Amino acid sequence: MLTRALVFLVETVAGFFTVALLLRFLLQWARAAPHNPVSNFFNTLTNFAVRPARRIIPGLWGLDLATLMLAWLTQLIELVLVLQLQGYDFGADAVPALMAMALLAVVMVLRFLLYIIIVAVIVQAVISWVNPYSPIAPLLNTLTRPLLRPFQRRIPPVANVDLSPLFVIIVCQLLLILPLAYAEGVLGTIVVAR
Repeated sequence: MLTRALVFLVETVAGFFTVALLLRFLLQWARAAPHNPVSNFFNTLTNFAVRPARRIIPGLWGLDLATLMLAWLTQLIELVLVLQLQGYDFGADAVPALMAMALLAVVMVLRFLLYIIIVAVIVQAVISWVNPYSPIAPLLNTLTRPLLRPFQRRIPPVANVDLSPLFVIIVCQLLLILPLAYAEGVLGTIVVAR
């Protein structure tokens, strides 16, 4: 009973922090205004870890790699802690198990990114129909525009309805179902089998 509660707590805290880091990364990638309340919230929430990490991990092509690496490291620490809480013995096979967990952490970060994209696209579509002048609408437009634009170029609106959000969601779901679920299953089996 206590183990389940501790596992839940570790997964919740690590998941929340990973989402905060990934939202910070996506907002910076989309070039959202850094002084809007949402960006400011995620920047303030994650600054304690990102600022020192930036001294070690440089950016690349304008991308904040320190934030991505911290999201990956958070997922890796979550995996190790959860397995230890569940009684996993690392023993002599620690190196292969840690390598498999490192790859599994990459898959978990990609899964979180896809879920964030799906939620952002759905919320942006709903707000554009319900209240296009909402204060959060410009931020959501900035975040989703680079993802929607390739589909908007190729798929014309049908009766003035933009179908590009539907196609972004379908692509994200396919990525979650096909390569990520397969990789997660294989790597999870490797970790548990050791």
